[in-house]
This record gives sequence, C-alpha cells and structure tokens, in this order.
Amino acid sequence: MLLNGSDILSEVLLEQGVDTIFGYPGGGVLNIYDSFYKYKDRLHHVMTAHEQGAAHAADGYARATGKTGVCIATSGPGATNLVTGLATAYMDSVPMVAITGNVGTSLIGRDAFQEVYIIGITMPITKHNFQVRRVEELADTLRKAFKLAHTGRYGPVLVDIPKDVSAAITEYVPQPPVETPRQVKDSYPGLEEIARVINTAKRPYILFGGGVRLSDAGDEVRELINRADIPASYTLMASGVLAYGEKNNMGLLGMHGCFSGNKAADNCDVLINIGSRFSDRVALNMKKFGGDAKIIHIDIDPSEVGKNIKVDYSVIGDVKDVLQKLLPMIEAKQHLQWQHQIDAWKTRDYHPKNDASVIKPHQLVSAICEMAGPDATYTTDVGQHQIWAAQYLHLTKGPNHFLTSGGLGTMGYGYGAAIGASFGKDVKGPVIHLTGDGSFHMNMNEACTAVSYGLPIISVIFNNRVLGMVRQWQTVFYGKRYSSSDPERVTDYVKVIEGFGGVGYHVETLAEFKEAFAKALESKVPVWIDCVIDKDERVLPMIPGGGTSSDTILD
Repeated sequence: MLLNGSDILSEVLLEQGVDTIFGYPGGGVLNIYDSFYKYKDRLHHVMTAHEQGAAHAADGYARATGKTGVCIATSGPGATNLVTGLATAYMDSVPMVAITGNVGTSLIGRDAFQEVYIIGITMPITKHNFQVRRVEELADTLRKAFKLAHTGRYGPVLVDIPKDVSAAITEYVPQPPVETPRQVKDSYPGLEEIARVINTAKRPYILFGGGVRLSDAGDEVRELINRADIPASYTLMASGVLAYGEKNNMGLLGMHGCFSGNKAADNCDVLINIGSRFSDRVALNMKKFGGDAKIIHIDIDPSEVGKNIKVDYSVIGDVKDVLQKLLPMIEAKQHLQWQHQIDAWKTRDYHPKNDASVIKPHQLVSAICEMAGPDATYTTDVGQHQIWAAQYLHLTKGPNHFLTSGGLGTMGYGYGAAIGASFGKDVKGPVIHLTGDGSFHMNMNEACTAVSYGLPIISVIFNNRVLGMVRQWQTVFYGKRYSSSDPERVTDYVKVIEGFGGVGYHVETLAEFKEAFAKALESKVPVWIDCVIDKDERVLPMIPGGGTSSDTILD
C-alpha cells in the first residue's frame, strides 16, 4: 500500500509492539504528529512539559516494563533537549528509540532554521543512530533501530527524519514483528576452568551489576550464591535483584556500600564479577581493588573486559545463558571460616541512630517501604537521597521496581522516569518519586504532565535546603568551604504543586510524614511531601575516591 513517511513510522511502531510514545510537537515533526492524530486509537502519545522529560519518561517506561521506550522531538532545540536523556539511557544500557525531526534534505547543511546535526551530536551517547534521506529506506531503518536497541547490550538508538521524508510517499510492505531472543551459545571456552576456580576457592565473593537485571538472570545468580555459599554485593544498577534480607545478600558495594561487603571484596581469594563494568564508584582504587584475588568477569560486552580492572578469566556472553551453562559444574559448598570472618566485619557496619522527633533519612525510607507495600515502584533523582534509597529500601519484587540514573548521575531524572513507569500497564502498586530539593528544581515542571494525565505520583522531597552531596564532600574534603552549595531558595513546594493542580504537604517529624504519606497513598492526583531534614545529614559509610575499604569513613 502507498503511505507517506509519517504513516509508515506509525505503522512500524505498531508493528514493533509500541503503544505509548513520549514527546513534544514542533515544526520539524508536524507531519508525524498529523499521523499520530490519525492513529490516536492505537498509539497513545504522552505530551511532556519538556523534551528532556520525554526522554526520561521513555527511559523509565523501558526500565519498569522491559520494553523498548520511545520518545520524539522536533528538530534543533527539541532534538538537543533529548541529549541528557539519551546519555542517561546509554550509560545504564536502557533500550530506547528516539525519533527526531529535521529540516528538509535540501536545507541540510545550510544552517536552516532549527537545524542541528543531531546524529553527530548524539553519536557518542547512542548505540547507533541514523538519518533517513529516502522514504524508501524509512521502514527498514526503523526496524533496525528497534532490533539494535533491544539486542546484545541494550541502549538508545536515534532515527533522524527530515521533514520532506516524513511527507514523501512510497510503497509500504507490512512485516511481522521480529523477535529479539537472547544471545545463546552452545558453549563458552574456558568455562570449565572458571568452574574449577570457583569450586576450589576458600574465600569467594560475587559482585553483580546491571547486566544481571537486563538479562533477567536473578534466579541464576541466586542459585550460584546459595549452592556455593558465596556472599554477594551489587552495584546501584542491580538493586532489587536479591530481596532485602536474603541469605548472603551483603548489600551495596563501593563508595557508599557496606563496610563488611567492601572488606570482603578486598580480602577474597576469588572475585566473580557478573554483569558489572567495574565502575569507579565500585572499584575506587582500580590498582588495589580485589586485593590479590583471582578475578572472573562475565559480561555481554567485550569492551568492558579488562577496561578498568585486569582480570584473570573472562566469558563474553549473555549473563543468563553463561550462568545456566556454568551452574551444572558448580559444587555445593560451605565456607564456614569465610562466613565467620564476614560476620566479624559486620559488627563494624554503619547503623544510623533513630530519632522520631525529627526526620532521619533512614527512618523516612523505612516508613515509605512499610506503608507503600512490596509492589511500589521507586524512582530517584541523584544525590544523597538516591544513596539513602539504595541503602535502606526493602526491595523484594525485583530490580524493575527501582529506577535510578547510575552511570551518568542525572539530577532531574526521577520525575520523568516516574511518569514513564506510570504508563506501564503491568506496573502495579504506587509510583513513588524520591528526590532532593536540588534535583527536584531541575525538572519539577513535569508536574503539569502528571496532573494532565491523572498520574497519582507521590514525590517525597528530602529537603535539606542545600546541595547535600556537594556539601558533604565540601565538609569532608574541602575544609567546610561551602562554595555555591547553599542556593538559598525559599520555594514553597505546597503552593507550587497546588498551582499545578496537585496536593502538597509540609512535614517536620516522622509522625507528620506518616500522616501525610497515608493521605498521599489514597490520592488520585500527584502529591508532593516536603520533608525537612538537617543539612548536615551525611550518607555513610563513605570511601573517598581512590581509597579502599581500609579508608572507610563511618562517622
């Protein structure tokens, strides 16, 4: 059948199983939005307040549902406003397809109105990108984009469509959606030797990361941990893979990880890294990390092996498939002496003190968990509140219930991600946005989106009236020279959200918070809860950059 480029886009989106798109219209995509009008019964377009919010919403939708998120923006500033969201998704391996409009092909390279070279700008922060110059190539290019985004190591792909291509007409041939199965191999060289190393280890330790979440390998990691009696820690991107309180779950590793977990990682004799890239927030001193341990690295991306840490053994492949082939070779073990040593280190783990007369961050997070229930989905921005959430949330329903910007550390990520998660049809329970007053000022404009679409997102604002993590570093490392970490804002969050059409509460004690949060859980509109906390509350424990577990700050 003959269709114009815009209708071809709509048809391919449906072909790929897309039903929700996040975006903002403009001149470069008017033809496409005209098509969305015709397809509105089958394609649900969510208009955000800003293109960055659309990118974060597509990201949150993808993380919460496991599907490929889709966002769209017009040419020029619309396209460049996607950049932070694309970089966020790229660093955290989130499957996303971004559609941008551009000026007509005859104007490209002439500095036309709202023209930018978006494929050049986004080349380093996308898995791949395309500019479609002929309408005959559009359908197959879009199909390639979806396949690339959701195979191998997931990531964002951008497709730039000049305006005349979106209007041109060509023959469209429908195709059935192409399945993107996991990469499975018959065997992996060296796996028998890796099994021997694990079976003979006296002090084994597991570090696992976002690759476990992306390959849905939680059950396999759990079986390895339990069969071989191996203690394990995780990176921020793998929060929730192991349930809170689960056997051998040592919690977060790295800069703000448990003292006992970091100590174990530095004193093990075999360190098994599963789906983690040895980032500088985990391996703070890359020359000393892991001590004298033999290091095994399992990852789908060969570029990550040996990039940050020299390893002794490696396997390149889908984590789930590798572990399924490794597990039959692993012997049942107990490491009683090793566990006894870890128990001794646990006596030195940091435990904050309770105080119900004020709002202590750890008590705030615990109260949220208790009241919201196990099905809640949490999104965060970046800063102290993010780490408090990672440390104290009692996640039991899997990693797609905790959405956060790990690699890029994007302040302003959380509200857009909460909007995206709210549109996931299989997302059950409340969507709770945890944020700091610094991060929240960056993208609080998306409250209008939440109100417009009737999304009862609950935003809990850890309001210490300063840039908390910056202030913490200035306290510890810069002689308390608080340069620009106190913005002296007097924002009245209750009035702001009421102006948007939501509901707000201001609380100063834990009891006041619980009362407000109970009301928020019953609300049908967005709610902001402004929680006053002390500006000198710190995220502890903390290991300075370049340090080891011996440099842990506990007080």
